[in-house]
Parts: sequence; C-alpha cells; structure tokens
Amino acid sequence: MEARRVRKGASERLGAVDGDLVVEHNGRVDVDGRLVVSGELRCEGTAEFSGAVECRSLRLEDGPTTVRGDLLVRDRVEGHDSSLEVTGALSAGTVDVDRRLRISGAAKAEGFEVGGSLEGGSTMTADRVAVGGRLVLAGKLVARNVEAGGAADLAEVELDKLEVGGLASVRGGAVRSSIEVGGRFRSTAPLVFGSLEVGGLASVAAGSKGGDVEVGGKFSADGDIIFGKLEVGGLGSIAGNGTGQRVEVGGKLDVQGSLKIDGPTEVGGSIVVGGSFDGADLEVGGRLEARRAVLTGKAEVGGRVATREGLKAGELRLGRKAEATGPLVGRDVRIGVKAKVEDVFGQRVELDDLAEARRVVGEHVRLGDGTTVDSVVYSGTLELGRNARSRTAPQKVETLPAFPI
Repeated sequence: MEARRVRKGASERLGAVDGDLVVEHNGRVDVDGRLVVSGELRCEGTAEFSGAVECRSLRLEDGPTTVRGDLLVRDRVEGHDSSLEVTGALSAGTVDVDRRLRISGAAKAEGFEVGGSLEGGSTMTADRVAVGGRLVLAGKLVARNVEAGGAADLAEVELDKLEVGGLASVRGGAVRSSIEVGGRFRSTAPLVFGSLEVGGLASVAAGSKGGDVEVGGKFSADGDIIFGKLEVGGLGSIAGNGTGQRVEVGGKLDVQGSLKIDGPTEVGGSIVVGGSFDGADLEVGGRLEARRAVLTGKAEVGGRVATREGLKAGELRLGRKAEATGPLVGRDVRIGVKAKVEDVFGQRVELDDLAEARRVVGEHVRLGDGTTVDSVVYSGTLELGRNARSRTAPQKVETLPAFPI
C-alpha cells in the first residue's frame, strides 16, 4: 500500500490513516480529535501536528517536528539530524533523536538517547537515558542508568547509576549503585547513594546517606551525613554530625557537630570538630581541634592539639615543636622534641628533649634532656635525662589518680 502524503508546505486535516503517513518539509497536520497512523509516520524536514498523535513508529529526518498534544509510539522514535517537541505526554518503545528532545508532559520509554539536549517538564521513566549535552527534568526520574555528557539538572531521582561529564544537580532521592561526575555535583534534598565520585566540587543535603565518597577538590554536607570512606583532595566540611568508616582529607576537615569513624582518619592539614570525635587511628599533619577526641588505636599529631575535655588514644604521639591545650591521655604517650603541652596521663609517658609540660602522671615516666615540668606523679619508674627538672619534687604513689577521660 502506498503511503499517504502531506505535500511540501501543505496543510491537511486528518484523524486516521490506514498504513504509513509521510509529511514533507513544512507540512502541517490539523488533527481531527486524535491522529492514529497504523503504520510508520515519517517527517521529511520541518513538520507540525496540532493535536495528539499515535503511530507504530516515528521517523524524523532533517528538521524539527512539533506535536501539540500527546505522542504514543508503539515501537521506535528515530530522528536523524532532527529534533522533537511534544507539548503533552510521550510514550514509546525507544527514542533516539540526534539534536534536541523536549517533552512537556510525562515521558516513558525503554530508552532515551539524545545527541544534543533533553528537556522534560514532568516525570520520566526509562531503563536507560543517554544525552550528549544537557539533561533537564522537572519531575521525578526513574531509570536504571543515566548518562549526560555535559550537564544534568534533575528533580527527585530513583536510579541505579548516574554519570555526568560536567555539572550535575539533583533534588534528592536514591542512586543505588554509583554517581560519577567530572566537574561539580550538588544534591539539594536528602540523597541515598551507593558511591559518589566527583572530580571537582561536591555538596549534599542534610540527612544524606551513602557509601564511599571521593572528591578531587572540595566536599560539603549541609547537615548530618553517613558515609563509607570519605576521600577529599582539598577541603571537607560537614555542617552537622558525620558517621563513617574511614576518612582521608588532603587539606582541612571541618565538622560542626560530632564525628564518629570506625576506621582510620588521615588529614594532611587540620581537622576541627565542634563536638566529640571518636575513631580508631588518627594521623594529622597540622592541627586537631575538638571538644574531646577518643581514639581506640594510635593518634599522631604533627602540629597543635586543642581540646576542652582531652585527647585520648591507645598510643599517642605529638610531633616536634607541637603544642597542646587540654589533657592528653594514653596507654603509651610520647611528646616530641621542644613540644609544649599541659597535663599528660598514661601508663608509659615519655617527653623528648627540651619538651615542656605542666603535669605528668604515669606508671613509667621518662623525661628527656632539658625537659621542664611543673610536677610528676608516678607509680613505677622515673627516668630523668640531663638537666631535666620538675618545679616540684616528683611524687611516687602506690595508685595513680584517675585519668580525666
């Protein structure tokens, strides 16, 4: 059967077509109620439909096509060097458009593949969405995999995987497997995620929860967050409480609330915790500040410690010329050369040469050459280096006083 044709530049009123329909360049169809094409609908150049359209398949060639209503395609939408605009809802098997796809209503298909940009004014449901340029969606997106080469501006999401080459923003939801963004990522509502990997900047809303986070530049959470491993190349900030498995930050980590880490914490610069800090091992190149810090393993601080209630670790090391305010408590405590601290408590306490302390309490105490302390209380042994001195006479006791934390 020969296809029905709407000639170049012509306008026809149609309601039903048995077989295929071809609309030539600048053709217009005035839809009588609903246009139903039993076969293929092919648009050769610019085409316009004034109402809802239904067809078996839709093929677009060399120009934009506009459907002013709903579009139902039982099989495939295929556009070569063309764009498609639907002012209503779109339902299709698969959609593949070279240039631009714009949908005002709800969109549903097995897959959407757009070479340029995709804009949606409502919800979208698909197995896969792949966009070469920019993806913008005002309603909820439910899909397995979503890819955008340029940018993605999304509302609530329910996805397995999200990959964006440049900038990405979501208004909360869930990405069960992974998020990978080359430039910048932001979630403005609570987000559940499997993993988050961002090359530049990343920020998530309060109440977000996920697995490992890896950010090349700066990471921030607007409130409480739960994570697996937090790895940040530059700066990290949490405007609430942080709970995780492990932390690695190259620069500074700032936590306004409390921080609880099951594994090791490594910070190249400084870590500032407004509340309590609980963890396993700690290594800080610069400064540690917290209301209190309790580590079950080893703690090493290269610069300054400032706590109100104290720093406690199984093994505690302060670097050369380090300074500390607040009590230091550990099973094995060693204060570096020329360091200045206040009160120190431990089973074994050692002050390296020229270090200064206010009060030292320990079972076994060693004061290196030239050290100065206000007082020493010990229950086992005391070893004094050359020119080491205590401003009050060292006191040996049977039982040490209780440690502060």
